[in-house]
Amino acid sequence: MSAALLDISGLVKDYQALRPLRIKSLTIVPGDLLVVTGLDAVAAETFVHLMTGATLPDSGDISLFGQNTKDISDGDAWLKSLDGVGMVTSRGVVVAMFSVLQNIALSFTLEVDPIDPAVLPQAIALAREVGVAESAFDVPAGRMPTDTHMRIHLARALALGPRLLVAEHPSASLPRETVSAFGADLARLARSRGLALITLTADDELAKAIGGQRLELVPATGELKAPGLLKKLFG
Repeated sequence: MSAALLDISGLVKDYQALRPLRIKSLTIVPGDLLVVTGLDAVAAETFVHLMTGATLPDSGDISLFGQNTKDISDGDAWLKSLDGVGMVTSRGVVVAMFSVLQNIALSFTLEVDPIDPAVLPQAIALAREVGVAESAFDVPAGRMPTDTHMRIHLARALALGPRLLVAEHPSASLPRETVSAFGADLARLARSRGLALITLTADDELAKAIGGQRLELVPATGELKAPGLLKKLFG
C-alpha cells in the first residue's frame, strides 16, 4: 500500500466561524482524485493553512508527506515540507502588466523581462500543457479572462513537480462555460503526472468534470461522507 501523502485525524480548529473546522479522518495517497464539498471559502483557506503547516490545529494531527506539522521546527524546514505541494488558488498573484508566459516563467526565475532563455522552453511547455492558447502567450495577463488566470495558477502549481495538487475553489471566479473544461484538465493533468488531487469546491459541475471520489463534510461531526443518491443523480 502506498504511503500517505496527507493524513488527518481528529482535526479541530477554531477559526472564528459559527463552529470550529472539524475533520474526523482523511487520508490521501498517490493517484487519488478527491473532491471535498462542504467547506466555504474561509473554511477552505483555513484547511489549506492547516494542511501546509502555516497554522496548527487546536487538537488532532496532520501529517504531510509523513511529517507531523507540529514537528516542523523552523522556517527552512517548513518551506522544505511544501516542496511536494502544488496550490491552485485564485489567492495567488497574477502580475497584470506581465504577459501570460512571463507570469508562468516566474515559477522558475525573476528574469522575465525578457524571459531567461534557459527557462523559456519550460514555460512554453507548461503553458501548452495546462491549455493556454499560444495566441495568449505574449498578451498582458491583465487583458486576459479569469479562465486564463486560473490556468496560470495551475501552471505554477505544476512547475516544481509536486506530488500533491490542491485546488481551492478553483471555479469560483470562472465563467460557467469554462468550468467543465477546467475540471477535466485538472483531472487529466493529475492522472498524466501521477499526482494526487484534492479539490475543495461547492461546484457540482466542476466535481462531475473531475470525477474520482466525492466526499461531503458534515461540519458538526467532521465526518466525510459520500453524497446521497439524490445528490449524485441531480446535484
